[in-house]
Amino acid sequence: MTATNRPAPWRLGLLAASLAAAIAVPAFAHDKPHSIGTPPGITLPPTTETVPPAPAWDGQAYKGGVVSVSHPLAAQAGADVLARGGNAIDAAAAIQFMLNVVEPQFSGIGGGGFMMVHLARHHRTFAIDAREKAPAAATPTQFVLTGVAPAQRFTIASTSGLAVGVPGTLAALDTALKRWGTIRLAEAIAPAIDVAENGFAINRFLAANIAGDGGRTGFQGETAALYRPGGVPLATGAVLKNPDLAKTFRLIAKHGPDVFYRGEIGQAIVAAQQRSRTPVAAEGVGRMTMQDLADYRVVIREPVSVNYRGWTVAAMSPPSSGGLTVGQMLEMVERFPIGDASQGFGFGSPTTLHVMTEAMRLAFADRAVWMGDEDFVPVPKVGLLDRDYVATRSAMINTTARMATPAAGNPLPYDTTVKGDRNTRFTAEKEDTEHRPSHTTHFSVVDKWGNVVSYTTTIEATWGTGITVPGYGFLLNNELTDFNFDPAANAATGNPGANDVAPAKRPRSSMAPAIVFRGREPVAAYGSPGGATIINSVFNVTLNLIDHGMSMQQAINAPRLSVTSATGTISCEGTEAFMQPKFSIATQDALRSLGHLGLGAAGGNGCINPIGSVQGVVIDLRSGRQYGGADPRREGTVIGLKPRKSRDRDDDGDD
Repeated sequence: MTATNRPAPWRLGLLAASLAAAIAVPAFAHDKPHSIGTPPGITLPPTTETVPPAPAWDGQAYKGGVVSVSHPLAAQAGADVLARGGNAIDAAAAIQFMLNVVEPQFSGIGGGGFMMVHLARHHRTFAIDAREKAPAAATPTQFVLTGVAPAQRFTIASTSGLAVGVPGTLAALDTALKRWGTIRLAEAIAPAIDVAENGFAINRFLAANIAGDGGRTGFQGETAALYRPGGVPLATGAVLKNPDLAKTFRLIAKHGPDVFYRGEIGQAIVAAQQRSRTPVAAEGVGRMTMQDLADYRVVIREPVSVNYRGWTVAAMSPPSSGGLTVGQMLEMVERFPIGDASQGFGFGSPTTLHVMTEAMRLAFADRAVWMGDEDFVPVPKVGLLDRDYVATRSAMINTTARMATPAAGNPLPYDTTVKGDRNTRFTAEKEDTEHRPSHTTHFSVVDKWGNVVSYTTTIEATWGTGITVPGYGFLLNNELTDFNFDPAANAATGNPGANDVAPAKRPRSSMAPAIVFRGREPVAAYGSPGGATIINSVFNVTLNLIDHGMSMQQAINAPRLSVTSATGTISCEGTEAFMQPKFSIATQDALRSLGHLGLGAAGGNGCINPIGSVQGVVIDLRSGRQYGGADPRREGTVIGLKPRKSRDRDDDGDD
C-alpha cells in the first residue's frame, strides 16, 4: 500500500519499530515544550499515544551497508569500498571523487561542502565543515561592479574569478580518511582516475546541463573543449574522457593534498581565477593567493538539532543556515496535526501546504538577518530555536489566510549567549538571494557497523564559474556569490550583516545534510541539492517520514513545495509520473484563494518545477535492516550489501 491509502492511525511515524531500541534524547536536542497551544478546533493526540507498527519499507533490505547516490557509477564506487571492508567514511571519499568525474557540473575538488558523520561505536555525531572561504583580500563591496546593469550583476560576477572561494573538498576528504577512515587517499581516488582516463557515457542530466544553463560551458575555452568539442554540446550517450582530471588525481594520490594547497595545482588555481567577464576587468578578477590556499583548514562542528514529535533531527550548523532554518520550521508546525487527514492536514491538502508555506516564509525572514559564519558574527542559535521564541513566530500562522510579508523576529531576548539590542524591531525586506541559480549534489551512506555519512557537496551554481583549471580538468566554484551582494550591516536598524563579505569568512550556505535519531541511535540520513530550496526539500521529506508515514522512497518521490523568502512565491512540482499523489488543481486553486503567489492563473497547473534530488538511507533499529531511497529527479541509485561473516568486525575507524 502507498502512504496515502494505508489504513494507519495519524502520525504513523518514521521507523516506529525503532522505539524498542530508544534511549534518552541527547543533550544537544532542543526539547523544551511549546508555550503556545494548538489552533482552535484542532485536536492533537495525547503524548502517551501508542505508536503503531512501522510501515512496510520499499525496496531490498540489507545489513552489510547501503549507499544512495545521484549517479550509478559513483554509487558503485562507494559500494565497492564497503564490499572490500571499508567503512562509511571510506565510501564517502570514493563517491565524492567519482562524482567529480561523472557529475562535474555539481561538485568536485574545486568546491566545498559539509560532511555529517555519525560514529556508531562512540555515539558521536559531528560535521566536517569544508565550506569555501573568502580570500584575505575580499571586501564587503567587491560585488558592486562598475558598468554592470542590476539584472546582469549576478551572471557576470558569478562567471568571473571574483566569485571563487578557497576550495575545501579535498581537505575534508583527506581529514576524514586520516582521522576516521580505514583506507588511504590514493585508494579512495583510484576508481575515479580510471573512469576519468577511459571515459563514461554521459546521462541525459549531464547532457541537458551541457546544452543549457545559460551557456556556461561555452564561456571559457578549456570548459568548451571538454563539453562542447567543435562547438557542439555533448549529447546523451557520448563518451566523456577527462585525461587532465585523471592527471590531477594521480598527482594528489602520489603527493597528497599539499600539491593542491601548496604546489603546482594551487598555482594553476590562482592563475585561473584571474579571469574576468566584467566591463572593468580589474574588478572581476579573483583575489585568491597561494597563501589563502595554504591557510585553508576544515572545521569540525557540532550539528544543530531539534526534537520533533520525539525524533531528534540533526542538521548542519552555521555557516550553513540549513539546520537552523529546518529546525525552526519543524518547531513552528509541530502544534498542527500534520498528517491527520480527518482534520484537513493530510499530505498535499491545502491546509497542510498553507501551514508549510507560512512556516517557510517566517523562517526565511529570520535566515536573511541572523544567519552567517559564526566564526565572524554572533549567530543566536539558542534564541532562534528557543521554543518560546519560535512560538511567537508560529502564532503568526493563520490557517485561513496568507500573512502579510513578515519581518525577521528578534531572538536575542531568548539567547543570553549573544549580545545585541533586545528591543530591535525589523521591517519586512526581500532577501536578495531568492532567485539565484544554484546546484549541488547529496549522497548518504551507512556501513555494516552502523556508521553514517550524510554529505552535501557543491561548486555552487551548475558549472560553478564555468572556469576549468587549464591542464587540470576540474571546475572552480562561484561560492562567494552566496554572500550578500550589497552590505547589509546597519547599526541604526540592528542588522548585523551576518552574511556580508569579509576576509577568510565562509559564505552562508543552505546545505542541510541531516541525520534523524531515536534517542542516540540514527534511523535515517538524507539531504538534497538545490540552493535555498535545499532547506525546503529536507523539510518536506522530514514531514513525509514522520507525519505522513511514508517510507524513504515514498518520501523522496512525493512532490515538494518550496518558498525561499518572506515575500516569496510558491514553487511546487507534480508533473512527473513518479510523483504521487500530485498536488491537484483544486488544491492549487485553494492556495491561490488564500492569497499565495507563484501558482499562475486559477484553474492551471503551477506545480511544474523540479525541486532538489534527495538521496537517503534508513536503519531499522529493531531488526538491524538497512534500506535506501534514491531520487528519480536525477539518476539516483541505491546499492546495498549483504554481510559477509568472514569480514565482519566491530570497527568504525575512529582514532
